[in-house]
Amino acid sequence: MSNVTNDQCNDNLDQNTVTVQWIGFQTIVIKEIWRFLRIWVQTLLPPVITMTLYFIIFGNLIGQRIGEMGGLDYMQFIAPGLIMMSIINNSFGNVVSSFYSARFQNCIEEILVSPLHNSLMVMGFVTGGVIRGLVVGIIVTGIAMLFTDLHIHDLSVTITVAVLSAILFSLLGFLNALFARSFDDISIVPTFFLAPLTYLGGVFYSISLLPEFWQAVSKINPILYMVNTFRFGMLGVSDIPVTYALIVLVGVITLIFAIILTLINRGIGIRK
Repeated sequence: MSNVTNDQCNDNLDQNTVTVQWIGFQTIVIKEIWRFLRIWVQTLLPPVITMTLYFIIFGNLIGQRIGEMGGLDYMQFIAPGLIMMSIINNSFGNVVSSFYSARFQNCIEEILVSPLHNSLMVMGFVTGGVIRGLVVGIIVTGIAMLFTDLHIHDLSVTITVAVLSAILFSLLGFLNALFARSFDDISIVPTFFLAPLTYLGGVFYSISLLPEFWQAVSKINPILYMVNTFRFGMLGVSDIPVTYALIVLVGVITLIFAIILTLINRGIGIRK
């Protein structure tokens, strides 16, 4: 009889633990979503205006002189890259600003003293970044369809690479926020690393136009894999093998997530 009672208690305890973990994760996700929706003028409107200008300047004005790129109309060619650029920038920006603000305002201490597992804390912030990135990506896709004809070549690849890219840069935003010591530090990575890698990631050109040496150098850039895989999903053309690109993405995501968990478990970046 006592054994049955103990088993029931253990089952109830396990169920309560799962419930508490789920509530904690859900709370962070809802907070993150509400955060960027509440200030949509600052979070959703600027990337829409920026991407519209890209389509007008690079697509209409410059694109008419370039003609075709990779067998496609230039406007059509750059559209997937611009959509991916918006997903990357907004996923990164949402997490780095949100988590650093939580550290700066000491709100992170409330999460640390809760029974929420560190991995779920990270996943909560990352999920918020992914959702914002995808929301902006969908809006920019709608804008792109006003300028050019887009069709989905492979929906599963398109969705998979969009989600994986958003996860990766949300994790990188979290990693940046861990090491940031001031609000100025959260702009270093976007300015000196993210922007150059994005512009050199095949958004505006095909790497087949480059000499062999620079093609090899370009393949070091992870954004190249994301842009080309996303372009394949939408238009059916890519400079990079799609399967290889997806494997690289999953591998890098796993590595970054493991690094973040190790740092948090050691108290690096979250304890003063």
